[in-house]
Amino acid sequence: MNSVDHHGQNAALLIAAIAAAAALICSRFDGQVIAMLFPALRWIALAALVIYGCLRRTLTTWIFIAMLLGAEIGHDLPNASVHLRVLALIFLRLIKTIIAPLLFGTLVVGIAGHSNLRQVGRLGLRSIVYFEIITTIAIFLGLATINLSKAGVGVRASDIASSSDLTSLGKLSLEDTILHVFPENIAKAVADNAVLQVVIFSLIFAIALAMLTEEKRRPILVFCESLTETMFKFTNIVMYVAPVGVGAAVAYTVGHTGMAVLGSLAKLLLTFYAALLAFIFAALLPVATIFRVPLRAFVQAVAEPVTIAFATTSSEAALPRAMEAMEALGVPRQIVAFVIPTGYSFNMDGGSLYLSVGAIFVAQVAGIHLSIAQQLMIMLTLMFTSKGIAGVSRGGLVVLMATAASIGLPSEPLFLLLGVDPLLDMGRTAVNVLGNCLAAVVMAKWEGDFQTEAASPVVADAVRRSVWDVPVKARR
Repeated sequence: MNSVDHHGQNAALLIAAIAAAAALICSRFDGQVIAMLFPALRWIALAALVIYGCLRRTLTTWIFIAMLLGAEIGHDLPNASVHLRVLALIFLRLIKTIIAPLLFGTLVVGIAGHSNLRQVGRLGLRSIVYFEIITTIAIFLGLATINLSKAGVGVRASDIASSSDLTSLGKLSLEDTILHVFPENIAKAVADNAVLQVVIFSLIFAIALAMLTEEKRRPILVFCESLTETMFKFTNIVMYVAPVGVGAAVAYTVGHTGMAVLGSLAKLLLTFYAALLAFIFAALLPVATIFRVPLRAFVQAVAEPVTIAFATTSSEAALPRAMEAMEALGVPRQIVAFVIPTGYSFNMDGGSLYLSVGAIFVAQVAGIHLSIAQQLMIMLTLMFTSKGIAGVSRGGLVVLMATAASIGLPSEPLFLLLGVDPLLDMGRTAVNVLGNCLAAVVMAKWEGDFQTEAASPVVADAVRRSVWDVPVKARR
């Protein structure tokens, strides 16, 4: 970034801040002049933010700006904003096309790609048990937090989704619900967006693939790896139009419900981060204490990969440094190489918590009252679908859309999440990386292999050159 762009960004932000502050002051007074000045100042602030976005040129920046522009358009032009809904629906359809191939690719690679589970035996079993326990705790905490805060209560369902979208969860009997989990035709499951059926098919397919010889397994595994990478790129392409979809969705929503809906978004954001903190201190910290993890050294080691994950909203961006950090901390390389990559599919703590909060938020917005039994059914569904979250930016939003459809919740209230999803994504991705790093240390402690091997010279050198200070003993 050159100095001209940097100064331009600062100037644009300063103008936006001054105009917003002036508009806030004007809102406290009455009068005809004030009534004309108030919207003018808001538009000046937004124009300055658009200039800042043109200079900044990042997707996250434009999503925030689009959310604010959409809110302003919906507030000032409520009748015109209804016609913008088609843009939001186009974006939603593009996102839905990602779901089935992304779930299939990630689950097959995650399971069949580690077909040597019999050789690692005990480590594989312990890792899977640990992943399931921790992610289930995350889902429970998410459900409890959103039920306490009721962040989605107060937004009228009739303003967000049509009555045909408000499918009741109680229509299926227990037998029908169980039967609905298993696919009769995989093509039909993909077309109907039946995510649980896709997950079940993918799990059985991956197990069958893992039972084949290496010669026969490798081509399909390579195809699935390529499919997964392609869908990651597909997601990135679709996200380029996210500002348009977000702006249109917020404009449509505010035009129907008014600006009060934004208060629910702020409440949702506070609810989610409160749930993340509760999970860290009520789940991860006790686990670290039970297994006697050296907390100070661990915090120093995970500081950089967690920061990278928070800033980039991508777990994959933090993967190399996370693996180096854990090996330098004393986790053997073979445990690091198995636990952390596997955890990217099966131990998404922040993502699991996000899915539970998001699913109940959607139900609250739609005005659907969920009984304890229905919420337990949602938890059971999330225990499966959370395993399909890709380690890429906003992957959780894709899975949440699929989960909502599969359990009979309307999709349109999810548009409310799009405006704050970048902020939600930062927290959930950072907790994902933190949880996987802790899982690697816990597995090493459980196996009795923690700090029994020195780090390789390459890793030791990389750690010494990093910004955090962890005592490292290099392997000779």
